[in-house]
Amino acid sequence: MKIAVEGCCHGQLDAIYTHIQQLETKNAYKVDALLICGDFQAIRNHQDLQCMSVPDKYKKLGTFYKYYTGETVAPILTIIIGGNHEASNYMWELYHGGWVAPNIYFLGHAGSVLLNGLRIAGASGIFNKHHFQIGHYEKVPYVSGSMRSIYHIREYSVRKLSLLPSADIFLSHDWPQSIEHHGDLARLLARKSFLRSDIQSGELGSPPLMGLLHTLRPQWWFAAHLHTRYAATVVHEGVPAPAPMPVQNPDEIQIDDDEFDGPPANAPTDAPVQAAAVRNPDEITLEEEEDAVEAPPAPPPVASETHFLALDKCLPQREFLEVIDIAAPISTTDAPLLAFDPEWLAICRAFHPWLSTTRQQPAFPAEAEARALVAQERAWVDANVKADARGALPIGDCQTFKMTAPGPGSEGANKLRQPPWYTNPQTEVFCRMLDIPNKINPPPTLPSSARSPSPPPPTETAIGA
Repeated sequence: MKIAVEGCCHGQLDAIYTHIQQLETKNAYKVDALLICGDFQAIRNHQDLQCMSVPDKYKKLGTFYKYYTGETVAPILTIIIGGNHEASNYMWELYHGGWVAPNIYFLGHAGSVLLNGLRIAGASGIFNKHHFQIGHYEKVPYVSGSMRSIYHIREYSVRKLSLLPSADIFLSHDWPQSIEHHGDLARLLARKSFLRSDIQSGELGSPPLMGLLHTLRPQWWFAAHLHTRYAATVVHEGVPAPAPMPVQNPDEIQIDDDEFDGPPANAPTDAPVQAAAVRNPDEITLEEEEDAVEAPPAPPPVASETHFLALDKCLPQREFLEVIDIAAPISTTDAPLLAFDPEWLAICRAFHPWLSTTRQQPAFPAEAEARALVAQERAWVDANVKADARGALPIGDCQTFKMTAPGPGSEGANKLRQPPWYTNPQTEVFCRMLDIPNKINPPPTLPSSARSPSPPPPTETAIGA
């Protein structure tokens, strides 16, 4: 399969699809699917903008709404995760995953699907130690704190992902902590010298993601967030990590091809690290998003590699997209097959009792108990979730896209207010498929006297103001 991978989207869907079409014409090939590593910005209308944690000057409607309303259709199957600049209300509607627009599938806050048999897993958001071990307490309307904490990854998601048997491709917005030491660090610092202090202090990246990288050992790991292309290779041998800051070659040619990010590339590279980290001026900084925590223990020796690739955001002259070839277990002559991962469905069923919608996160079961629960639920999935003739569980047979919020132009006087939250029919049908309660956005419970014989569909249900 040929799979295109994009770094940060920032609402530039039109430009990304156009670039892929140009590559297809130039190279005489066909891209089968597109993966986007966060900051997607699925803005349906102006009210969604009020749920995106960015300064007002960055609150622009963009063009996603055209894909949402059906004015435009994505020309290629697109799989996305969330970053730290999203319409978090919409992504919460699809916490378990679903179509944000026709042909554009969101993996959820965490998720795993099968694309022509390839297991593609992913984690949305970024790491912050203050919110990692709490529940999903945030509710619309968000206050300033919850508008930020909602996109901080939770331990609940990481524990679920760690129970997967493996992964072929993993998507994250954050970089795994210390991944920079597995590639050309000197070149990275030549391009992004403001990262030096965070690298020196060990504060760059997400410790839980590095733990997942060693646990799942995917063939490919793609990320974004830092607005630069960076390749690395992790050899899973349990060897000690490289020295934190190798001495740079004073004769190396310094390259400065990014006029927006960081100090000039010809600045001295052997200067002492300053006490305060210099932040990326091109990144929308709202608070200290990454805190130093103890790194996970070293993994046991294994014999495999993970190829890590971070990509830039979609702008001219940026390295924001890569096309890779990867062998897939299933070959299709037309559209690729996007299917539920039965292992993930079993994990979702097994761990649903621990999904907290308050600040309090119940203690998780020990790993052996958790894996036993997943094995038990895998048997339930095999017996109760109907597969097709190929033995697959096509997502389109269960979840189909439906608009919940209106498109732009109908907000009226409420244009600058946060929207109500909506019961998403895709979340409803996912929960029914697994026979679990919908804790995310259940329909309102009306008194029996107020119920109509034919209640409106979930897509029309809105609660709150």
